[in-house]
Amino acid sequence: MEDLLRPIYQERASQSNTQGILMIEKRNPISPNTDKFDVILFMVVRELEESLFIKHYEMQDKKAALYIASEEKVEEWITLGTNRRVIDWIINGKVLFDRNEYIYNLKDKLLDFPLEDRKLKIGIEFSKLIRRYLEGKDFFDSKHYLDAYNHIVHSLHHLARLAVIDHGFHPELTVWNQVKKIEPEIYKLYEELIEGDEPIDKRLELLFLASEFLIYSRTKTGAKHLLEVMSEKEESWSYHEMLHHAQLSKYSVDLSVLVGYLVEKGYIDVLQVETKGKGVFHRKYSVVKE
Repeated sequence: MEDLLRPIYQERASQSNTQGILMIEKRNPISPNTDKFDVILFMVVRELEESLFIKHYEMQDKKAALYIASEEKVEEWITLGTNRRVIDWIINGKVLFDRNEYIYNLKDKLLDFPLEDRKLKIGIEFSKLIRRYLEGKDFFDSKHYLDAYNHIVHSLHHLARLAVIDHGFHPELTVWNQVKKIEPEIYKLYEELIEGDEPIDKRLELLFLASEFLIYSRTKTGAKHLLEVMSEKEESWSYHEMLHHAQLSKYSVDLSVLVGYLVEKGYIDVLQVETKGKGVFHRKYSVVKE
């Protein structure tokens, strides 16, 4: 297969913009890791007009897909966890071309998983966990049990990924296999939700109570990145400043719900700043000093 693909990747390897090329072969007949293709060619380039380019090929009854992604897009996938297959591709793919050890260093960084990267990813997972939990609780209180079930499953997934990251690993596609080994308490909750014999409302009630405790017990860890960034300046923050900060912008739409949760739990103070409107104040935020 590599011989058939060589003309495709050799042409691009000669371009100065190309940083690295990996080949990922199908591991089993279904193989969602390669989108059912027999092989994936994954190329990382310094700059790309559309940030991601995909092309499909067919040769000798085999299917192949070419993925070309910018460095910026790869960094986004890794940081936000929006394309977890890429981590597997980088760690387990066969290196066909590596300019100045770009792929080698990227793989090394993924395996090492530096503390600063971990704190950011934990913060992002924690913010998603808070949103899913609160939305699920709202559905539960309104007796929309199936919608509540959907949200609590998602919140448990975020809790599971958070736990895996906190132990120094990247969450894999088979995250529950990881969690079963390192955080059996969370795995047990998941089992009780999907396999329990009690009516769905009773299972959900127990899960929300248990989840509330687990979320609260992880608040210091989950909020560490956000609070450290906020502590970098002495003045209070407007929400606009936070949303457009280089690090905090990665929280996207979940930043607001995380800030609200941390205000409620006493980690962040609210400062009222007068506006021209009588009785109307701007809200500004600062970290509560320990």
